[in-house]
Amino acid sequence: MDKRKNISEGKRHGIQIFWAFLTNSYLMGFAQGKIYKGGSKNICVPGLNCYSCPGAVGACPIGAMQAVIGNWNFKFAFYVAGFLMFTGGLVGRFVCGWLCPFGLIQDLLHKIPFPKKIKTFRGDWFLRKLKYIIFAVFVILMPMFLVDILGQGAPYFCKLICPAGTLEGGIPLVLLNKSLRSTLGFLYVWKNMLLAAVLILSVLIYRPFCKYLCPLGAVYSVFNKVSVFRYQVDREKCISCGVCADVCSMQVNPLKDANHAECIRCGACKKACPAKAIR
Repeated sequence: MDKRKNISEGKRHGIQIFWAFLTNSYLMGFAQGKIYKGGSKNICVPGLNCYSCPGAVGACPIGAMQAVIGNWNFKFAFYVAGFLMFTGGLVGRFVCGWLCPFGLIQDLLHKIPFPKKIKTFRGDWFLRKLKYIIFAVFVILMPMFLVDILGQGAPYFCKLICPAGTLEGGIPLVLLNKSLRSTLGFLYVWKNMLLAAVLILSVLIYRPFCKYLCPLGAVYSVFNKVSVFRYQVDREKCISCGVCADVCSMQVNPLKDANHAECIRCGACKKACPAKAIR
């Protein structure tokens, strides 16, 4: 079982690495310290991938939503909302498990050996509701109502919270542009502290950012039960051994709810099932 799990996980990580490279393939950006501004930057990618990363060739849907939510020209806002609904309706949180670059980073960090990994704790499930609050407040309400004199909002989640943006965009741009270093202040320090906390917690807790903070995961989770790609449990084959629940790093019990909002479609339960009851 462990061998099959390792092969399946290796395949998933391979796809994650390929997708991360594909969506951040503008290598010249890292050499020049500049952001790619070609036509593909108007197209959203499914995962949380910072627009300001020097290598990014597409737009992050959460960043794009914040950029246009307060704009009276609703055309692009409808495109972003439609993209999120289409992707969520098609695959749900499959994006989180297979395509998100920051999910890959957390996956790899969690492989670092540590004497005591934290699988769950008191208040864990309550804390998972925080990502929905973050989506409502920082992605929708603040950019919509806290606007400048021209009526335009700011990408508050990207600006104040997003550790993926700090890692993929903020740190590389500061390192590559001397002029930016003189403008650094408390906000940059705060975001680096938040990033450090998430990275350290990723060693102890499986995907803490995905569980508690990610607004994109919050959006896709709403579609998990109705997406075209979803899991089914064959009750006639199931022997109720509990192995599927034991191997789930997101603490989902497929026997109770195979398409729980926290399921990232990693496939660990399907591979581990001795009766092949999950499909």
